[in-house]
Amino acid sequence: MTTHDGNEVEIKFLVHDVEALVRSLQISGFHERTPSTFEANTLYDSASGDLRRAGEVLRLRLYGDCWTLTYKSRGNASRHKTRIEHETSIANGEQMHAILMALGYSPSFRYEKYRAEWSDGVSEVVIDRTPIGNLAEIEGDPPNIDRIAHALGVNEGDYITDSYVGLFFRWKERTGSSALNMTFEECRASNP
Repeated sequence: MTTHDGNEVEIKFLVHDVEALVRSLQISGFHERTPSTFEANTLYDSASGDLRRAGEVLRLRLYGDCWTLTYKSRGNASRHKTRIEHETSIANGEQMHAILMALGYSPSFRYEKYRAEWSDGVSEVVIDRTPIGNLAEIEGDPPNIDRIAHALGVNEGDYITDSYVGLFFRWKERTGSSALNMTFEECRASNP
């Protein structure tokens, strides 16, 4: 959820019990906007890795049957992660891929998840079932993020501001996996 000034503010946290989190969201006044839906993400970069080095992200996402193209600036992570985000819907993901390739960008990393979206009308919570574990994100302004986290029983010490790429590489170090991408097949994980 990007605010009107283009800033995305969020935190992630590990989810040990998805059903318990869903009950807590319902008690806290959230409603499910989108049930758990498969999402495939491809990050693009130049051959020399200019975007990665700059801490920027160029992402093509397929969520259900909807395509989006997203640019994210280098993040500022303190207690919450804040970064500029520009995102637009794309009618044809295959053609967008061809355009990115023609501009000199190529796929650099892929990650998959099943995402359910929840909202209370002000803030958004998503529950992601990924090949490396279940996580959730709270997006909104910092006071609302902290309020929602407290209501859900998430302590500030449990906040994660790392990206899925960073989390994947930490998972690889822990597990010794040879996976190159965070996909269910490469991580040898069952689809939820």
